[in-house]
Amino acid sequence: MSEPAAAPTSLTSRSVSSRVFALLNAFTPEQPALRLVDLRDVTGLPVSTVHRIAMELVELGALKKDADGVYRIGLRIWELGSLCPQPRTLRDISLPYMQDLYEATGENVHLAVLDGGEVLYLERVWGRRSVNVVTHVGGRSPLHATGVGKMLLSHASRDFQEQVLTAGLKRYTPHTVVMPGLLMRTLQTVRATGIARCVEELSLGTMSIAAPIFDGDRTLAAALSVVLHTGAKKLATVEPALKMAAMSISRELARAYDPEVTMPPGRRSPTSP
Repeated sequence: MSEPAAAPTSLTSRSVSSRVFALLNAFTPEQPALRLVDLRDVTGLPVSTVHRIAMELVELGALKKDADGVYRIGLRIWELGSLCPQPRTLRDISLPYMQDLYEATGENVHLAVLDGGEVLYLERVWGRRSVNVVTHVGGRSPLHATGVGKMLLSHASRDFQEQVLTAGLKRYTPHTVVMPGLLMRTLQTVRATGIARCVEELSLGTMSIAAPIFDGDRTLAAALSVVLHTGAKKLATVEPALKMAAMSISRELARAYDPEVTMPPGRRSPTSP
């Protein structure tokens, strides 16, 4: 007598919430607009199930359906996402300093955090004078090939760093650092100096410089960067301005969680224990 077939482990056997999130997760920066058949293909759910969930999400404002039948993320998801406290506080505090940094440099200014094994961009300030970049708010980039990524990775645990190395270092340009030993030495220098430089590792013609943003516990909270043309002559003025902006954001971030914090990160009041 044959053994009974194993229970299915596909999304069709999972909870309703799992199916809803599977559908929402189908949308990416590369694919922000999907048809019903696209959602079916990405999620692996029956088309009838996809249609039912999608229509419910449209009614709730979580999805928007265009006249041509294309689905997009709705404003309700954006509203809910904006309530997440840590990114909101970080963005609110950082934005004025990012705007000042842009005015001082005329270049792209990015605010990014570590999310999973990637860089996640929370905010960006740029203008017509800025070099063209591929990044955008809500977008992601590799850790090893960006200035902010190198800064975030330099403060990560050794186990996490090993995971990144084990996963493989993709080459994006001839200048991308893909040798594990060289990357680890670079990360040590980044952490020691407080500055990460990435020259043409993600795209040719551009370089990024990043500085760390710390919270009140001196834990790395984010990275701030300026992206400019390779070989720009104003590099000597950009780095000090970047460091000052990152230090100012760190101080304000610490104060947001502890009103008694008035000293810059790394310094203590003479009366402090």
